[in-house]
Amino acid sequence: MRLPCMESYLICTFYEKYGKLFTLKFNIKPLKERNMKMTTIKDIAQAVGVSFTTVSNVIHGKTGRVSAETITRINEAIDRLGYVPNMSARSLVSSSSKVIGMISHLTSNKKESIVEDPFHSAFIGSIEKTLRENGYYLMLRTVETTSDLVNFLHNWNVDGLFCTGVFQDEFFEALTNLKIPVVLIDSYVSHPNICNVGLEDYQGGYTAARYLIDKGHKNIAFASPSIKEKGVVYERFLGYKKALEEAAIPFRRNIVFEQELDTATTIALGTTLAARNDITAVFATADILAAGIMAGLKEAGKRVPEDISVMGFDDINLCQLTCPTLTTIHQDAPLKGKLAVYFLMDKLDNKPILNKEVILPIHLVERNSVKSLLS
Repeated sequence: MRLPCMESYLICTFYEKYGKLFTLKFNIKPLKERNMKMTTIKDIAQAVGVSFTTVSNVIHGKTGRVSAETITRINEAIDRLGYVPNMSARSLVSSSSKVIGMISHLTSNKKESIVEDPFHSAFIGSIEKTLRENGYYLMLRTVETTSDLVNFLHNWNVDGLFCTGVFQDEFFEALTNLKIPVVLIDSYVSHPNICNVGLEDYQGGYTAARYLIDKGHKNIAFASPSIKEKGVVYERFLGYKKALEEAAIPFRRNIVFEQELDTATTIALGTTLAARNDITAVFATADILAAGIMAGLKEAGKRVPEDISVMGFDDINLCQLTCPTLTTIHQDAPLKGKLAVYFLMDKLDNKPILNKEVILPIHLVERNSVKSLLS
């Protein structure tokens, strides 16, 4: 049986809890077919009785030759008729799209998006909010190769870029040749024309390991994503090794674990650690990894911190929801996002930037996931 108006409606059929059939019908006609029309500058001009140019000038803040009464009437018409600026058309006129690209170059085998990581969600959310307050929009994109970057910039007119996961390679060289402002986040590469917002990663790794050592631990595993030279994880790894060296504890490569941060893999690492009798503590370079390890340890019948202590990094909200609550290294993700936007806004406004790099501090947050082995 043919349902009526299939071109205009989406018919959805559901079963209630006790088997009763019911149908919902949603109107999916395009706006034009529903006799709805977007208000234009021309409509505003006709309603007020002024020229198209006068309305355009008021909308763009060029009111030097427009009377206060006319400005008021135009703004009232804008509110009454529901005028919304067409950003695509505006970008063609001004060459500015008011769109900033957020490029993730964190290439890996995982299928999840960068926003599924709670830490990245925190600073990306801060970037979006701060951009919005400054009249800009955020476009998020994973770009793995230089060719992907070129295609992205060819297809989208962005005013600037934020980039994460950048190393000293061909991709970075391509970024240095761009004509738009670029701000790197958590990268250990530098260029005179590129700003960078980073963290005391080395100090964070050192502080975490030192804390565990001061609690009497000597067999401390290191867990992280892939360790790449001149990367964030690499700096935390060097800090971890330095703390071991200062305490005269031999570094053991067989208790360094590198893997992805997806849920199944992190839990599996927890079960692997549970089977080891030579590890009393683990330092995970991300809280989401630490939480997965704790879940795997519990699944394997081990207790945290009675059987094995766990230390995290980032201090995301999840740390206060784990059981026990997670001891970790704190970094200010929202502040990192704000500073990145401030850098970009200054570059877009051609303001002089004396210091192109900001390194944010870390500090230890002590909770309940680490046990002292000292008598």
